[in-house]
Amino acid sequence: MLQAVAVPPLSLDAYAPFIGEAAVAELRRFAAPLAGARVLHLNATSFGGGVAELLPTMTALMRDLGLDAEWRVIPGDDAFFDVTKALHNGLQGMSVGLDAGRRATYAAAQARFAQAFEGTYDFVLVHDPQPAGLRRLLPAAPGRWIWRCHIDLTTADPETWAFLRPEVEAYDAAIFTLPEYVQPDLHLKSLAYIPPSIDPLSPKNRTGDPGAAGPVVARFGVDPDRPLLLQVSRFDPWKDPLGVIDVYRRVKATMPGLQLSLVGSMATDDPEGWRIYQQVLRYAGVDPDLTILSNLDGVGAVEVNAFQQASTVVLQKSLREGFGLTVSEALWKGKPVVAGRVGGIPMQLGDTGGRLVDTIDGAVEACSELLGDPELRRRLGEGGRERVRHHFLSTREVRDHLALLRALKEDDAGLLPTGITA
Repeated sequence: MLQAVAVPPLSLDAYAPFIGEAAVAELRRFAAPLAGARVLHLNATSFGGGVAELLPTMTALMRDLGLDAEWRVIPGDDAFFDVTKALHNGLQGMSVGLDAGRRATYAAAQARFAQAFEGTYDFVLVHDPQPAGLRRLLPAAPGRWIWRCHIDLTTADPETWAFLRPEVEAYDAAIFTLPEYVQPDLHLKSLAYIPPSIDPLSPKNRTGDPGAAGPVVARFGVDPDRPLLLQVSRFDPWKDPLGVIDVYRRVKATMPGLQLSLVGSMATDDPEGWRIYQQVLRYAGVDPDLTILSNLDGVGAVEVNAFQQASTVVLQKSLREGFGLTVSEALWKGKPVVAGRVGGIPMQLGDTGGRLVDTIDGAVEACSELLGDPELRRRLGEGGRERVRHHFLSTREVRDHLALLRALKEDDAGLLPTGITA
């Protein structure tokens, strides 16, 4: 069987302090027609990256709302994940070259996953390209099957998309973060637009005494009494970690006390991360004010939370970004964010949470402005936290998913989620 992931229980009632008792009650009423529905979330890994952070909360809250929800992962190997990382890069615009060997590796893995698939479900949500071929191999499997794309496809490499499109069109519906991500030649009856979210009760996002963060970052060589730039991301070329270092060096030339921390995680489905990590280490050289950390250094959710709370300005200098959960994470902690004007980032920042930039020059200017203006940082931080509370908490995403499931069950297109417009 495909590996089941254990999910600790959650109660929707615990979210009332953030969304209100009335919203909790309304969500329970909305979920009632789906009581007992069997739901499977299927993805590539239980650790590392945004999808693995979303699914524990999504699964647990669906259970609390009366659905029979599960989370399972596929048993991929290094050769397979090398191919799917190429697919990921191709879907974000890189020309990757899907030769016969790569295509055969992908097809053989999908066949193994299909053979391991067991059980019957009312709804199967398959996340991203890694297990996308399952539905075409299991056309007789009952239930509605939904493909969830967490990637920005606006500049997808044509060859890569042509390879994946037949797999996607085997599904009953697809979820995208933004309408712009949908390729014009995709033919599916039902499309939903659901941005990701953060869980305010997770260890990474609980906010408490800001002073508690200082001792944590100090353990990793960061001075909590000096300004800190921070980027939290996978070690991935699309996150532009070398560009972040360039921004830091230029700002530091006029602010000598400035520090930079790059904090990432090594995901099991991202073998390219090791190469980028080594490249970042070489580019950083020896600088006592530049800290590069990962989960291998003992930096988990609690430590990431501390770094975000201890930061002065948070960077997310992405070149492509499906959504970028770390933006909402930082805003939730009241931190202003300087971020690339790509993908789902502008939707999160709005005009209240920070600065959108297109170049290194722009990032240098924005960081310098924010580092030099505490009142501006405070105002942007407060506005960003409120925007996240209204639009990017887990309860909104769960409701959107329930709306999609009801739309498919009741054949009511009027229930399909249409995304964030405010």
